[in-house]
Amino acid sequence: MNALQCEELFSRLRQHNPHPTTELHYTTPFELLIAVMLSAQATDTSVNKATAALFRTANTPAALLALGEDGLRHYIRTIGLYNSKARNIVATCQILIDKHSGQVPDDRASLEVLPGVGRKTANVILNTAFGQPTIAVDTHIFRVANRTGLAPGKNVAEVEHKLLQTVPGKYQHDAHHWLILHGRYICLARRPRCTQCIIADLCAYQDKQPPQEAANVRQ
Repeated sequence: MNALQCEELFSRLRQHNPHPTTELHYTTPFELLIAVMLSAQATDTSVNKATAALFRTANTPAALLALGEDGLRHYIRTIGLYNSKARNIVATCQILIDKHSGQVPDDRASLEVLPGVGRKTANVILNTAFGQPTIAVDTHIFRVANRTGLAPGKNVAEVEHKLLQTVPGKYQHDAHHWLILHGRYICLARRPRCTQCIIADLCAYQDKQPPQEAANVRQ
């Protein structure tokens, strides 16, 4: 995808959704950190259901640490990998208290040493909580970037690197949200909704569904 096509792609996405954001529910950087940690291999909907109750009881590092692993498991047991997530979250809370005065740090190095926090999670926090122009590549963004030809790559690191080179600076802050929402609701893995796609004419996907075929499927 050339520079003009890339500009047009993000211009349309911005026009369609001027203020995109995460679908995870949170009110503080710490709540966002916990929600993102819980969202690994889980849906945002399931995380929001769990954190609605959890954050009413404990939404600070000290309060979650007081719950302990057993107490935390009670709130997140409906989420996949809840045992390891509980262990990582409690350990993270201890580090935040000991080294960061209970605050979520706004630099990558400090975030990535927290248990259960990798580059993708750090990118989400830096972008959504602190407004930095990072792009967190999940399965949806990886698929959209490769399928459209926007930033093809063999792994998430390569796709992230290419996106940071390709996405115009004025769109970088919101690019993560636009691409993940596009992958979640339009550019689906098994049956992409090409006839509903506002960037279909810019997309390099070879198996785009023809309009007539799409009509037949709906009937």
